[in-house]
Amino acid sequence: MTSCSLSRQFTSLLVVCLLGVTTGAAQAADEPPPPSVSVSRPVVKSITEWDEFTGRFVAKHHVNVRARVSGYLESVHFEEGQNVEKGQLLFVVDNRPFTAEVEQARAELKGVQTQAKAAQIEYERGQRLASSKAMSRETMEERLATRDAADAGVAGARASLRNAELDLSFTEVRAPISGRSSDIRVDVGNLISGGTATSTVLTTVVSLDPIELEIEASEAEFLRYSRLSQAGTRPSSRDQANPVDARLLDETDWLHHGEMTFVDNAIDVDSGTMRGRATFPNPDRLLLPGMFARVRLFGADAHSAVLIPDQAVVADQASKLVMVVGSGNVIEARKVVLGPLFEGLRVVRSGLTAEDRVVVNGIQRARPGKPVTPREVSIAGPAAD
Repeated sequence: MTSCSLSRQFTSLLVVCLLGVTTGAAQAADEPPPPSVSVSRPVVKSITEWDEFTGRFVAKHHVNVRARVSGYLESVHFEEGQNVEKGQLLFVVDNRPFTAEVEQARAELKGVQTQAKAAQIEYERGQRLASSKAMSRETMEERLATRDAADAGVAGARASLRNAELDLSFTEVRAPISGRSSDIRVDVGNLISGGTATSTVLTTVVSLDPIELEIEASEAEFLRYSRLSQAGTRPSSRDQANPVDARLLDETDWLHHGEMTFVDNAIDVDSGTMRGRATFPNPDRLLLPGMFARVRLFGADAHSAVLIPDQAVVADQASKLVMVVGSGNVIEARKVVLGPLFEGLRVVRSGLTAEDRVVVNGIQRARPGKPVTPREVSIAGPAAD
C-alpha cells in the first residue's frame, strides 16, 4: 500500500472522529438542565399545639314558653326580643273561669268540713254512750267509719282547692329562665291550649350568658386525645376543663376564651365524629345561638416540633407527601404525618428531620427519582430555636 493511500485513510478516520465528537457535543447541548426548585430546611421550634375546628354556638338553655292551662290570651307584658328575668310576667290568660273554680272548691271544702265536724261530734257522743253500755258496738263502729269518711272528704276537698289555686296561678305565664325572648307567636284574644307537650307555643327564651359552643372531632382525633390522656401528656376534657379559644367570621384574633365542659359518651355512627361542648362567658351578649366560629382546642403541652409551609405538602389519595432533595440532588417522595397549623406553618409529626431539604417552591417541577437544581431559601414563619 502506497503512502498516498495511507494518508487518505487516516484523513477519513480523523474526519469521522471529529464528526462523532461534534455530534455528541451537540446532543449534550440539546439536553435541558435539571429544573430549578426552591428548598429549605424545616423550622424546629418549641410550641404548644392547638387543634382547630369549626363549631356553632348553642344556648345553654332553650325553652318554648307554653301556658299550663287553656283559655283566651288576655294580655302580653314584655317587648319582643328583650332580655327577661326568671319569674318575670310574660302573658296573662283570662282567669275568670279559674277564679270561679277556686271559689267553688272553697265552698265544697267548707261543706265537707261541716260534715266532718258533725261526724266528730256524733263519734264523741257515741264514745260516752258506749262507756255506759248505752250504745251497741256496731253503732259505735258505724259512727267511727262516718267520721273517718268525713275526714277523708275534707282532705280531698283541700286537694281540689289546691289544684284549682294552681290552675289560677298558671293563668300568669312567667319566664322560666333568664335570657332573651323571641317574638310573640300568638296575638291577644286568641284561644290557646295548655298543659300538654303539644300546647300552643307563645314565645321562646334562650339563655345567653354563659353560652355553649358545639364542636365535632373525627374518630382519629378523638383516639389521639385518648392516647395522650393515657400517656399522661394531655388530660382528658372529661376530667379537666381544657382551654378553648374561638374567633368569629369577622375576627382574625382569638378574642373569646372558654373551656371544655362536655364530651359525649359515644361516637356518632352516621358521621363518625365525637361531639363535645365548650362554655364561654358572654357578658356583652355578642355571641348568639346559631353563630359559626373557628375554634382552637388545646392539643398538647410544649414540645419541639418540625414545621414546614403548608404548600410543600402534596396529597396522594389518603397519604400526605413532601418532596425532599436527597443525595445527588435527586427528588425523594417522603410520606409524612401532619399536625395542626402553628403561626402559618404546618406541624409535621413524623417523616421529616431538621436536616432534610424540603421543596417549598417549584414543587410541580419536582418528580421522584429525577434530579433538580436546588436553590436554598428561608422559610417565612416563626424563628427557629
